[in-house]
Amino acid sequence: MGEGINGDAGGLAAAPYDQWLPFSTAGGSTRPSARYKHAAEVVQDKLYVVGGSRNGRYLSDIQVFDFRTFKWSVLSPTRDSNQLNTENSTTDQSFPAIAGHSLAKWKNNIIVVAGNTRTSTSNKVSVWLINMETNSWSSVDTYGKVPISRGGQSVSLIGSRLIMFGGEDNKRRLLNDLHILDLETMMWEEVKTEKCGPAPRYDHSAAVYADQYLLIFGGSSHSTCFSDLYLLDLQTLEWSQPDTQGAHINPRSGHAGTMIDENWYIVGGGDNASGSTDTIVMNASKFVWSVVTSVSPRDPLACEGLTLCSTTVDGEKFLVAFGGYNGTYNNEIFVMKLKPRNLVQPRLLQSPAAAAAAASVTAAYAVITATDEKTRDILATDDLDVKRVQPAGFSKQITTQVDALNGEKSKLESRLVEVHDENSKLKDRLDMVKLSHSELTKELKSVQNQLAAEGSRCQKLESQIAAAHKRLESAGSLENELEVLRQQISQVEQTMTTAQRQKSGGVWKWVAGSAEASDDE
Repeated sequence: MGEGINGDAGGLAAAPYDQWLPFSTAGGSTRPSARYKHAAEVVQDKLYVVGGSRNGRYLSDIQVFDFRTFKWSVLSPTRDSNQLNTENSTTDQSFPAIAGHSLAKWKNNIIVVAGNTRTSTSNKVSVWLINMETNSWSSVDTYGKVPISRGGQSVSLIGSRLIMFGGEDNKRRLLNDLHILDLETMMWEEVKTEKCGPAPRYDHSAAVYADQYLLIFGGSSHSTCFSDLYLLDLQTLEWSQPDTQGAHINPRSGHAGTMIDENWYIVGGGDNASGSTDTIVMNASKFVWSVVTSVSPRDPLACEGLTLCSTTVDGEKFLVAFGGYNGTYNNEIFVMKLKPRNLVQPRLLQSPAAAAAAASVTAAYAVITATDEKTRDILATDDLDVKRVQPAGFSKQITTQVDALNGEKSKLESRLVEVHDENSKLKDRLDMVKLSHSELTKELKSVQNQLAAEGSRCQKLESQIAAAHKRLESAGSLENELEVLRQQISQVEQTMTTAQRQKSGGVWKWVAGSAEASDDE
């Protein structure tokens, strides 16, 4: 990292491109206390830093850095008078101490969403509003299906809607749910998405591209850090994992990111073993990762829980990083002047046929630009028709070049017809695929319902089989007892038979003796 930038416009103007430098504030300006897990947003050339955590203590201050005066100041908003002396108001009228929250700039307000506080007794996500015009704050009542409270979530703004994804609730349960808050009505809506989305996580980053795609990168579970990238089409509500190209990106959590045009810049974070030293950027239209710059392993930017914003000074775009923790809490501002990056055609919208046509047009343009000045002066175009102009005194070479251009034009027109035909075929195939997908989805749901029914039957049969096994086991024991009883009965019967014979023999013997005695008489 370089020596640093003086706290003035001249220092910013002289800064090198794509290199992090500490920014020295103007004299008489006191830095805020060091922190992490805060939230920050640049509004009208001012960096607003809200809350955070330090040594296990949540912070409630709102710090402001002005890029015009290059000085820090403290914003002390008062509680909205409409909320004073109400049933829900507290005796403490200062802004709540909070960490792990998210910020968004909307109209003349800063919206504070979710996060962890010591005082809240609600298990629902809280929303606060800081009005920068009236220098007041208020707790906002929200409606609909209000999400459970959480920290480490991501919040992205599209128009007047906030999109919140994931986080960790108060019971340390990881989340991967998606909710939208309409700031005009303050109504929450839970969004059910299609296909398999990101695994539950927190301390990830999110960005919106072209007002249509939500990007989710990295984050962690309780045991693993991620380096995966997910894309949600906000029109179809389908998740996908785009194939990325370029630099290899290591897993990270607790990083910070910001989208500038089509470039998503990400800095900081860590993988539970060390801090991430590289500042990376992804071209969101091409899904190409690259490394902008790197810092040393012990640099303040190789940390977790920092914030990243962007601002423009004298027409130059700057990244602004603040805070974080890597064994030491940080309270410095770091800035990076961004080298302009060319816009490219989105890969999402570029078909092979269109790419081939573009290549042909580029080649034709090269032929035209290679023509000498006199030749280009005699070429007149009208609705792409190239006319022959052969004033006297010009060489035959000009005629040959014009013929070549007309021939190239005919080839391009033929190629354009082919491209139109191919696009039409692709559209038909796409319609067929959508229809087939719809039918397969219905069939899949039917099969899933059948499987669920069969699964229920299997569970009942397993219960019956288990009961039958128990009965069979008890039956075996009963058979053994029955055999013993049979043996005992047999012994008893034998004993009784013997006894009866003995008894019967005695009677007949007595009767016979009596008869003999009678005969003797």
